[in-house]
Amino acid sequence: MAHYFVGDVQGCFAELQALLAKVAFNPSKDELWAVGDLVARGENSLATLQFFKQLDNSAKVVLGNHDLHLLALHGKLKRPNPKDNLAELLASPDINQLTGWLRHQPLMRYLPSHNIVMTHAGVPPHWDLNTLQTESALVSEALIKPNYLDALISKMYTEAPEPWQPNATGVPRLRYCINALTRMRFLDLHGQLDFACKSSPFDVDKTQLIPWFEFPSALAPDITIAFGHWAALKGQVSRPFLQALDTGCCWGEEMTLWHLETDQKITQKKLNFR
Repeated sequence: MAHYFVGDVQGCFAELQALLAKVAFNPSKDELWAVGDLVARGENSLATLQFFKQLDNSAKVVLGNHDLHLLALHGKLKRPNPKDNLAELLASPDINQLTGWLRHQPLMRYLPSHNIVMTHAGVPPHWDLNTLQTESALVSEALIKPNYLDALISKMYTEAPEPWQPNATGVPRLRYCINALTRMRFLDLHGQLDFACKSSPFDVDKTQLIPWFEFPSALAPDITIAFGHWAALKGQVSRPFLQALDTGCCWGEEMTLWHLETDQKITQKKLNFR
């Protein structure tokens, strides 16, 4: 069995298929791990979701911020933005099945045989593995409840990030987990989330903001974190045991596939970028 980890697909279905062809991906014996943001900016979010859903247990997906936003759009809690490029998906006869499948995907996955954690944006440095698994499971439980739109999705958007409070309950606790695992890039000097800055760490004053992965981590030092979300990193990180896989395909750059067993990165340039 081969394990392949792919960066943010964002509806770039043709590029995903080209990548998988390069490695002769075989769903009967291989697994495709996806760091989230399956949908949005690319040309074919519908085919992307249909593909991952039909892979069944050969696909290991975590939710990204765009995937959660799709749930809000489908639930009529937000108005579609044309730049999201989701009109075809939202109008599809399959939309209910596809969003139902998304709701059953977690915010984190752990591959114990190789000691790898996968989330969309990263792991808060003050969370150990048990906390990460516990908090992610609470969000998953809320997402599969019949009232998930009113109880969670309608309340997950915040104007300003909220601090982590270990004793928090209800929506504030779930919202922190969603924000940390799907939106995190920089933290301030006190370790609080910052939503505003999306730049490269090389372009930011580190006396004000610090990349989340440059804080001391509560995870065991031999745990590898595979994540996406931060295209401005261009796959470059300053710490060992990190795999930054969002390399900006939907912005005209490339999609990255990491072959775990060989530690090889395979890339595919954006096709016909306009």
